[in-house]
Amino acid sequence: MTQAGLLSAGSFGGFQLWAKDEAPGLFKQIGTTGDPGKATALKEQGIGFMTGNTSSFLVPDKGDEVFAKKLEALKACPLPMLACNGFIRPKHLRCTGKDANHEEVLVWAETCFRRLAQAGGKFIVFGSGGSRALRDGWTVEQADPQFVALLKRMGPLAEKHGIMVVVEQLNSKECNYINRIEHSARLIREADHPSVRILADIYHMAMDGDTPEDLKKAMDVVAHIEIAEKVGRAYPGVGGQDFTPFFNVLKNSGYKGLINIEGRGKTEQLAKAIETIRVQEATVMGNA
Repeated sequence: MTQAGLLSAGSFGGFQLWAKDEAPGLFKQIGTTGDPGKATALKEQGIGFMTGNTSSFLVPDKGDEVFAKKLEALKACPLPMLACNGFIRPKHLRCTGKDANHEEVLVWAETCFRRLAQAGGKFIVFGSGGSRALRDGWTVEQADPQFVALLKRMGPLAEKHGIMVVVEQLNSKECNYINRIEHSARLIREADHPSVRILADIYHMAMDGDTPEDLKKAMDVVAHIEIAEKVGRAYPGVGGQDFTPFFNVLKNSGYKGLINIEGRGKTEQLAKAIETIRVQEATVMGNA
C-alpha cells in the first residue's frame, strides 16, 4: 500500500489519527502554532489543534520535573498539542558538516519524542535550518549521506514513542540545504523508515518555485501540511492566494490529514484563514 493509501485510513507510522470509517475532507483538523496560554483564544477562532515550540514546551534541555509542569498546564488546555516545531535549536547540535554530532542529536531527539508522546502529540517538525545548514564549504553531496544516516537512526526512536518525524523543506532565504520538495522526498525515500516523512509547506514551496506537479511527485512520502500565503507569509485569506492547485494534488493523492497555519497575522484573523481553507477545500472536493 502506498503512503497516500495509508493516509486515507488515517494511519501514520503505527498510530491512528481517526477511525477508518470516518470520511473527512482533505483536512481532518486545522491547527496553528501556539502555546497553551493562547489556546482559549485560538479555539474561539475555530482552531482545532496547536503546534508548539520544542524549546519552550518540550524543554529537552531541562529535567523531567520541569516538563512535568508543562504537562500539567496542558491538561487544562482546551486544544491538543499535536505537533512541535523548532526541533533542533542548540548551536552545538549539528546534523551536517565536519562537526556533525549525531549521537548528541539523537539523545536530544529521543527526549523530544518521549515528551511529545506523553503530551499526546504526533508530529515533530524537522526544519531546524541552523542545525542542518551547510557551512565551511560543506557540499550537498557531502551532506546528503550524513542526513540520510541520521534519519535512518532517528526513525526507530520516533517509532518507539509513536511519533512521526516530518522533514520540512525550507526556502533558500532561510536555509541553504533541503530547499525543494524533490530533494526532501529523495532523502526520505533513501532513509526508508515509516516514521520519517515530509511536511509539505506550501509557503516554502511557493517561495522557491515548487509547483503542484512537484508536490504530486512527492506525495508518496508526505504526511503533514503547513500553509501560509507567499506574500508576506500572511495567513490564508489576507491576500487572496489560490491554494486549490495544491489542494487538488492532495485530493487526487488520497491525503486526509492535518493542516497547520504557520504564518504572520493576528489571532482574530484566524477565523478568516480557516474559512478560506475550507472554502477552497470544498471547491476541490466538489462541495462548493
